[in-house]
Amino acid sequence: MRKKTSGFLAFLFVLFLLNSFVYAQNNVPGNQKSFLWKVQSKTGAVYILGSVHFLKKDMYPLSSKIEDSFQKADALVVEANVNEANQNDMDKLMKNALYPETDTIEKHLSKETYELLKAKTNEVNMPSGVINRQKPWFLSLMLSSMELMKLGFDPNLGIDKYFLLKATGKKKILELESLDYQTNLFNGFSDNEQELLLLYTLKDLSIMEQEIDKLIRAWTSGDAKGMETILLKSLTEDQRLSTVYEKLIYKRNRNMVSKIEEFLKNKDTYFVVVGAGHLVGKEGIIELLKAKKYAVEQM
Repeated sequence: MRKKTSGFLAFLFVLFLLNSFVYAQNNVPGNQKSFLWKVQSKTGAVYILGSVHFLKKDMYPLSSKIEDSFQKADALVVEANVNEANQNDMDKLMKNALYPETDTIEKHLSKETYELLKAKTNEVNMPSGVINRQKPWFLSLMLSSMELMKLGFDPNLGIDKYFLLKATGKKKILELESLDYQTNLFNGFSDNEQELLLLYTLKDLSIMEQEIDKLIRAWTSGDAKGMETILLKSLTEDQRLSTVYEKLIYKRNRNMVSKIEEFLKNKDTYFVVVGAGHLVGKEGIIELLKAKKYAVEQM
């Protein structure tokens, strides 16, 4: 089972926890490709970069290619504007993340998954009373976040926040989705899909550090194929995950491409920050835009 689980946490990583790994590139050759693409239509241009919600200080500054592309843009586009989140948003998030008072997570998990969950939460000294009403999708993200911070990654150094700060008061800020959309996406998963998310996360926590290293190497070398292999490994080995990948990646890719096409219809230039998992593969944003005959160049 260990072999079949490696890679799934990386999948969650690049979508919601570490949507991509933006790594300091001052010592990288100028002709080195990065995880940044330029898409052009007859009228406008869109730069598309993988984003990250957790980073380390030593991963800044970003490469000049990334910074220069941002400077050229009239607008910043993010998946969700986290800087606009308020207490009401947090209240709605927690409402969606918890079962009603008469319900508990144990009723929604198999015995195997529940026992693994108890073992892991005991390991990190998380009281059972804390997890009893939390839904599997929320626990999956929370446990992953805790492990990331344990490894030295800081949510306050995220790439989304970095560019949102730079854009505030200077550029238009738009959203591809919203915090509500992403929360409702997870909350709409069936019990079986939520359990798969949690089960694979629990089994992969111990190898998170190795998976991060692989993804950093793929990102810094602009290796989109390598990133695709890492992210889709679990799906190739367990087809039960197909509906999870469809909802978390492929359907959202199609929706995002529709919005990016709207940007390409006018004369403004846009800098889009989106998860690396959305950029790779035959059903990724980059290939979908190429199929629509836009000029696409990896920077």
